[in-house]
Formats: sequence, structure tokens, C-alpha cells
Amino acid sequence: ESGHGPYQPHEPGYGLDQPAYSPYEDEIPDPQTRMLAIKNAKAYLLKTSTKSGLNLYDHFANILTKILDEQPTNTVDIIENISKDVKWAQFRKKMDTLRDEPPILPTFEAAEKCKALFIKEGGEENEDLDEEMGQPSLPNVMETAFYFEQAGIGLNKDESYYIFLALKNLINVQPIQTCRFWGKILGLEMNYIIAEVQLKEGEEEEAGEEGEETAAEGEKEAGEAEEDEQKQKEPEPPKSTYKPPPEVPKEANGTGTNKYVYFVCNEPGKPWVKLPPVTPAQIVCARQIKKFFTGQLDAPVVSFPPFPGNEANYLRAQIARISAGTHVSPTGFYQFPEDEEEEEGADTYEENPEFEPPPVAEMVESLATWAHHVKGILKQGRCVWINPSEKSEDNEEDDEEEEADDEEEPQEERGPPLLTLISEDEGMKDIPAWTAQTSTNLIPEYSVAILQSNRWPGAYAFASGRKFENIYFGWGHKYSLESHSPALPPPAEAEFPIGPGITETVDPTVEEEMAFKAAQEEALAEAEEGEDDEAGED
Repeated sequence: ESGHGPYQPHEPGYGLDQPAYSPYEDEIPDPQTRMLAIKNAKAYLLKTSTKSGLNLYDHFANILTKILDEQPTNTVDIIENISKDVKWAQFRKKMDTLRDEPPILPTFEAAEKCKALFIKEGGEENEDLDEEMGQPSLPNVMETAFYFEQAGIGLNKDESYYIFLALKNLINVQPIQTCRFWGKILGLEMNYIIAEVQLKEGEEEEAGEEGEETAAEGEKEAGEAEEDEQKQKEPEPPKSTYKPPPEVPKEANGTGTNKYVYFVCNEPGKPWVKLPPVTPAQIVCARQIKKFFTGQLDAPVVSFPPFPGNEANYLRAQIARISAGTHVSPTGFYQFPEDEEEEEGADTYEENPEFEPPPVAEMVESLATWAHHVKGILKQGRCVWINPSEKSEDNEEDDEEEEADDEEEPQEERGPPLLTLISEDEGMKDIPAWTAQTSTNLIPEYSVAILQSNRWPGAYAFASGRKFENIYFGWGHKYSLESHSPALPPPAEAEFPIGPGITETVDPTVEEEMAFKAAQEEALAEAEEGEDDEAGED
């Protein structure tokens, strides 16, 4: 017979597991038998499991230790949960000999990115906060955010303060004369935080001259190399007589669409990147396409018509368009210098010391109390029109002989002058170009005038006394009543006209070739006979 439990019938202690018999009763006269039974019972409890590698004896000991240490209430009701907790504590995951990297929480990553904003440079003196905020080149972003917050516009306070510190770091690195938080353009992957700055005198001109010199040298070297290659080759291929239209030159740095320099970054704490100057061709093409930004400056812009540049150039073109259409100020805050007359091409203005701000109610009721202080962009892509066909005297003398027919000169474009009232802006059918409102109707004496652009959703301006500011938060797209439809490609070129002179003939058959050859031989024989007859007569 097979015994029950770990004991065999011939072993002492067999039958101790029967319910009618207990080894701990006083009826057992032999203490050795009882000790042997206890050892056998302990040996059974110490048996190791083939699945988990644990034994029941240690598990019970750990459970009792946990219970005595924690002393929970109603232990008998939660004994199963305690047993599970003890097993989970002893669980060891099978890991490789190489230690895994600890997981990095998103909050820790965000803190590490913003950590550099709160560290002062070694050479920077410890100045008071009032002195730091008193710097003319550093804008008070928190004050601007406070005014826009009255109308529910802007970013949260933490992000605004991070941008404040990021602009401070930008001023410490770059030779900046004035700086302003332009706004934030949203992207599909990352966003763009934009700073509008004016560099100190001489800094921007030197950079522009160096770029122009290097470009001119590169063009000269490329032209000389092409001439040498053409001289080496004797047979010259036919040259095309097509002349592309003259390229419209970009406006000089510090004027027109390139009046300001723009730095962008994806998040506060990341390095600032300077955007290149904008060209008229980029602005003209940007008006014909509509692309979402990705957040990567080197991303290509795939569109039709093809955009001349990457996303950094497209971002710069959109910034120029938004600034020209939405940057406004209270009427009379700026004035033209006394020594300069108000001209259409004037691009300079100064602050009016005698300006008296109108009440908020008047600025909301009448749009004539607001004026543009950034020149509009013409269809040519410039703020000041230029005739691209005009050339220097030397070039004109060289080209007079080549040009037989004079082309029609383009008509000069004229846009609205600087400091034009926004009440003259055209609307979009039933939608006005601007919407003005107060920040609150409950306390009108402490309200702020808020101006919203309907042509560029996301562009706002506020005015409170002599303080005003412009800002933009959006996708960088202009509002259109109809859905955007890309321009169609030009029609395909027509094939060359088919005629008998260029039509390929059918190859003759063998019989036709033999007949043609025989006819030629007969004609040749007849000709020879005729010559012989003439010779005989002579």
C-alpha cells in the first residue's frame, strides 16, 4: 500500500497525520517519536518548489514576520493578500548581465531643458531684479502677458516666464539693440517661438557684406571655370536664346521686409536660430501656397508652384506677411520725423512725446484710433517698388546691340503709406478686417482695448493708456472664405506639327528593293550605251 504524505508505513511517525491522532498530545509516551515527527514535518515544509524555487517554511516565516511588523487589522481577512505581497516581493526578474537604463520621466526631461534658463553665466554680475528688468533691450514679457490675459489670450504663466528667461539669454549672446516677443507659430511636430530683434549698428551690415562678397566670389569662380571648360571643347553646342525675366532684388537689411531680424527656437531653453533674410520671390510664392509647419527648419517645402527655399525661408516669409498686415498702434503714437516729409516710401518714424491716449471706449468704437506702423507688402514682394529691368550703364551698352525689340516696362506699384488707419482696410465680404472689444464689461474703467485681426486669425493687439503691444498665436495661415485650391500646372507642350517632310516612311520590301536596283542598273546601262554612240559618231 502506498502511504499518505511524506512518511512510509515502516517509518516512525506514520499515521500522525490522521485526524484522530496528534503527536502533540500528552498520550505519546515516547518523546523521541514526537521529535522525529516534528523533524519530518519541517523537512516537508522545506521542500523547494520546482516552479518558483521557494519553500513553504520560508514563506510562512515571511508572512508571520510581515504580520508582526505591520500588525494590520483583521489579519485573517487579508491573509491571502499578504501572501501575494510576500511572493511579489521575492520575485526576481530574469535580467541580462548588462544593467538596464532607468526610465526618464517626461517631467524630468522638461526640467532638464529649462535648467539652463535658471543658471547665470560665470562672468555675469549679480544684479538686482529691478536693474535687470530695467534694461531697454529686454522686453517685459510678463507684463505683456498680463494685459493679454485680461482677454483670455496668451500662454500660461510658466511658459511665459520661460520665454522671458530665454529672451534674456538671447540678449546676452547676440549684439541686440532692441528685442520683442513676436509670438508663437504652431507646427505639426514642434512649435516656433519667435523673437523680433534689431541688431546693433554695424553688426548686421558686416554680416550682409561678408555674405555678398562670398557669393560674388563664388559666382566669379564658377563663371571662370565654365569659360575654361568651353574653350577646351572645340565643338560648341547651340546656345538657347531664352532669357529669363530679371530677378527682383531683396530689400537691404534694416529696411522694408528685412527691417528686423528674427530668431526662433522650438522650446524655451533650446538654442536660438537666426532666420535668413526674405526675398521677394519667397513672399510671392508664399501667397500662392498654404503649408503647415513641421517644426524643423531644414524640412523641404513640397508645393506647387515650387517654393524657393526650405521651411526656414517659408517661416520668414509668413512672419513678414503677418507683421505687415497686423502690427498696429494707437493713432498718433508714432509720427514722422520733422526733417523728413511724409512720403510713400518713408520707412522711419519716431515716438510722439505729445501723444495723449484716447479712452478705451473710443478705441473700441472707432477703428480710426488704430494705425499700421509697418509698411504693407506690394504684389512684387517688396515694400518699396523697384524696376528689375533697370541695369547699370555698362550692362546697358553691352545689351543694346543684342536687344532688338524693347519690352514693355512694368508699371510702378504704390501701396498705402506708413501709419495708415486700419479703418481703410478692406474686409472679406461680410466679415470686417478687424474686431475691437474691451477685456471686460463688468469694470469698464479698468478694462483694456483688445483688437483682433480677422484676416490673420491669431493676431491680437492691446492698448491701455500709452502701453500697447502686438502678438500672434496661430498656425501662420491667412483666412480665406473658400477652401484653398492649389494652382494647376501649366498645360502640356504641344507636339511638333506632323507633315510629309518629317513623317517616317515605311521600309520597302525585298521585292521592291530588287526592282529598284534593277531599274537603276538599266538606267546606268542605257546611259553608257548613249555615251558609246556619241563617241563613235565623233
